[in-house]
Amino acid sequence: MSTANLPMTPAIPPDAPEPEDSSRVPRKKGVPEGLWILCPACSKTVYRKRMEQGLYLCPECQHHFIVPGRVRISQLIDEGTFEEWFTNLLPSDPLEFSDSKPYKERLVAEQKKTGLTEACIVGKGYLRGRPLVFGLTDSAFIMGSMGSVVGEKLTRAIEEATRLKLPLVIVSGSGGGARMHEGILSLMQMGKVSMALGEFHKEGGLFISILTNPTMGGVAASFASLGDITIAEPKALVGFAGPRVVQATVKKPLPENFQTSEFLLEHGFVDRIVARPDLRMEISRIIDYCTK
Repeated sequence: MSTANLPMTPAIPPDAPEPEDSSRVPRKKGVPEGLWILCPACSKTVYRKRMEQGLYLCPECQHHFIVPGRVRISQLIDEGTFEEWFTNLLPSDPLEFSDSKPYKERLVAEQKKTGLTEACIVGKGYLRGRPLVFGLTDSAFIMGSMGSVVGEKLTRAIEEATRLKLPLVIVSGSGGGARMHEGILSLMQMGKVSMALGEFHKEGGLFISILTNPTMGGVAASFASLGDITIAEPKALVGFAGPRVVQATVKKPLPENFQTSEFLLEHGFVDRIVARPDLRMEISRIIDYCTK
């Protein structure tokens, strides 16, 4: 058999180094994902851990990032004093709703992602030594939208505040308003929570509503707007429909800073804008001033 046309293997010089085992070569470690984030206000790259340790504020421009619900509790409520209520209330799928995925699957995914059972946390705690009933909506869970469980939790918390004669503080962070996945059952919560606040008001209760970015839709149109004192964080977006929807409807340019805290303060919708580092002190002052 002729070997004239067979490929020839090049000879290896006797003094050539041994080929390196690629499995033994250490791989270069890249920067972990999410270590740095871009501030939407000043466009600076911010070290995430530094931002989180600084009350979720941009260290360059003090932009207020969205705060997870559990972190918000640790920022406002005295350490070790918060007693969470109504943890046995769980959402269901009464309409068997489905959009891009079934509502049941969406709920499970949101619960795994956030560690919450719903978009609302309520309970009792102390703020700078003052006892109060505290609640919040977390925009990380289906945009903080108000379904039947959110409305029920808030209503029960308000009723407990009425019974215990304690101040009520609710931090609203809802970009989703009433939750479309539950239809009319969601819309009913607006009236139910508002009625509970009406009874609370008749009994002389103090309700401090805190608006954060974003507070929109049915939440803004109900309990979030009914505070005896309404506080907003700087540059929070607050309104019913978003600016793009409003502009498309009225077909006119919107005023500068439309639907921001600063615009709403100028027009009397909120009583005060308070930066996050001052919020605990401001709430305690209001409670001392407005309660016996």
